[in-house]
Amino acid sequence: MQNFFQLAERGTTVNRELVAGLTTFSTMAYIIIVSPSLLSQTGMDFQAVTIATCIAAAIGCLLSGLLANYPFAQAPGIGLSAFFVYGVVFQAGYTWQGALAIVFLSGLIFIFLTATGARAAILEAIPPGVRNAIPAGIGLFIALIGLNNAGVVDVNQGPVIDIIAANTGADTGSLIGKVSDAPPQIWQFGDFSDPTIYLTLVGLLIMVVLSVWRVGGAILIGIAAITFLSFTLGETSLPDHPVSGSLDISATFLQLDFGVFLGADGFNVAVFLNLFFITLAFTMVDLLDTVGTLYGTADKGGFLNREGKLPRINKALMADAVATTAGALLGTSTTTTYIESGSGIAAGGKTGLTAVVVAALFLLCIFLAPLVALIPVSATSAALVMVGILMLGSVSKIDFTELEVAVPAFMVIVLMPFTYSIANGIGAGIIAYVLIKIAKGEGRRLHPVAAIIALLFVARYIVL
Repeated sequence: MQNFFQLAERGTTVNRELVAGLTTFSTMAYIIIVSPSLLSQTGMDFQAVTIATCIAAAIGCLLSGLLANYPFAQAPGIGLSAFFVYGVVFQAGYTWQGALAIVFLSGLIFIFLTATGARAAILEAIPPGVRNAIPAGIGLFIALIGLNNAGVVDVNQGPVIDIIAANTGADTGSLIGKVSDAPPQIWQFGDFSDPTIYLTLVGLLIMVVLSVWRVGGAILIGIAAITFLSFTLGETSLPDHPVSGSLDISATFLQLDFGVFLGADGFNVAVFLNLFFITLAFTMVDLLDTVGTLYGTADKGGFLNREGKLPRINKALMADAVATTAGALLGTSTTTTYIESGSGIAAGGKTGLTAVVVAALFLLCIFLAPLVALIPVSATSAALVMVGILMLGSVSKIDFTELEVAVPAFMVIVLMPFTYSIANGIGAGIIAYVLIKIAKGEGRRLHPVAAIIALLFVARYIVL
């Protein structure tokens, strides 16, 4: 391990990598329960999807660790799983077998783009201002996820009139006709009678104090402490769908329906175009989520070179592409690199051994899924907020005195948490960058890939 992973050269040890792997896994273990819960709504077998999720995650982590020697962990993405269920199956009306075929095709596209170097070129085309904004935006995004999961903040769905009246003391009758009564999406403090909030805040405090004291594995220690406290207080419960020791995944394995690309009456142009944009959506979302995660976590781990580029980027991308394709064959949605990898990097992970540890834990969870569910939301939420704090530091690298740098960076940082999407933030940032360059008369100096990405995003927003 010393020689293969170059532990001494990277300034790390086996123990530190083990702690980092445990930390990363602890913050992303929820996917073992959440993704199957989503996908099973389409009629997919919960047990088979759970096993497929664990195996697909293990494949992605192993490839990331052994091929690229980076501590980036992978698993089926929550956002892409939701798009699989609600966008492709429920809204577009495809079967889950057909949706798996679409995911498989998008995986092949990933492999092609990676093998030809196109995906690496896309990463290199991202302007420095946007690139430095990505870690900060991701930091705010995952911190918001953690705070929302814990209930510290919540979305108020009540009528606008009631909210304004409650906060200003105005008479509701005087507001009628002046304010829309549509249900808003307003972030505000959650219900502080919920013990999950206090467990999360205590966990965050433990992590911060231990980090200030420079204690190794501060995040993992905090997760363990809150898990124990939550269990002691009776706040932790087992999942509704415990996974047995069976390895039978025949219900989803190789169940892809490629007939979806032809339609019921053979080839149809409308069917083809609809599938094209669905596949494009999968491709672009995974691509940009991966871009954001790679640069965000790599910057925090000090993996970027002096030019701000990530060495061995093609290998890291290929791991993501192959895992997506394999996951579709097994019976799960698109596999992507997880922003929770930042928790392991913050805990000291610097090599692929961290990712290998995560892979081993995912395989172990095929048999021990009920035990994984003992890690409460309060523990993982505290870890996500802590990582968000650490990643926000990259904002200091952005020159906000130059509007052509500040505006795209602002779009990235703000829209990631506000739209609950890494992809939206990156897309808006690149579009703003391209428009400003053109307005300055510097269109010819634009990287062609940056211009293409901007055009594709504009087309995606218009068409989809």
